[in-house]
Amino acid sequence: MADQKEQRVCVKFCFLLGKTAAETVGMLWQAFNDDALGKSQVYEWFSRFKSGNMSTEDMPRPGRPSTGRNDENIAKIKRAIDEDRRKTIDQLSEETNISWSTVQRILTEGLHMRRVSAKFVPRLLGDDQRENRVNVCRNLKSEVQNDPEFLKRIVTGDESWCYGYDPESKQSSSQWKTPTSPQPKKVRQVRSNVKTTLICFFDVNVKGTNIQAKIKNNKNKFWLFLGPPSYTVSIKNTQ
Repeated sequence: MADQKEQRVCVKFCFLLGKTAAETVGMLWQAFNDDALGKSQVYEWFSRFKSGNMSTEDMPRPGRPSTGRNDENIAKIKRAIDEDRRKTIDQLSEETNISWSTVQRILTEGLHMRRVSAKFVPRLLGDDQRENRVNVCRNLKSEVQNDPEFLKRIVTGDESWCYGYDPESKQSSSQWKTPTSPQPKKVRQVRSNVKTTLICFFDVNVKGTNIQAKIKNNKNKFWLFLGPPSYTVSIKNTQ
């Protein structure tokens, strides 16, 4: 992450060159991307330089100086966070007997941490499950090596919900913008309540014209049969 003090020097350099605040914002974005100073921060520094104060250091804050952010308290917070990174600032404050604002400053300024959400992954596997997957892959590899026609006999498939109306995802509607361009907007929409399950099977040996599908509905169960007979599959789904 780019040091803010370094960016302040860059802002001062652009100011001395006669660049505008808007031009400086764009240049910082090109150089530092997501780590660049915000638009309001750049304009604030331009106002300070125009007033004659050319220092890039923070102005001293009024009031009593903070004494809570010392090495001892930082060590306390670090130990508590290492035990459980899901602890909130309220929990850390209560556990360490340190004020909420001091804990917040220790986390963000002292330990340079920020709270992020967990990344979604398809599934979390245990050691036994990983080992089982390795064994299955080895068996499949052995089958392919011993039988060149093995892959041609595989039938694969998948299922997915198909909605009567499926709104555009956040990722697909994203677009590039400059720091000075307005934020794009779109109307919040929800998926249609009308939906059905689409199940597809693929096999290298069966032509599309030879596939016959018959679905029998029975309350919350259905059976799907695919031909020819040698590739008949029976699937039972319970909602």
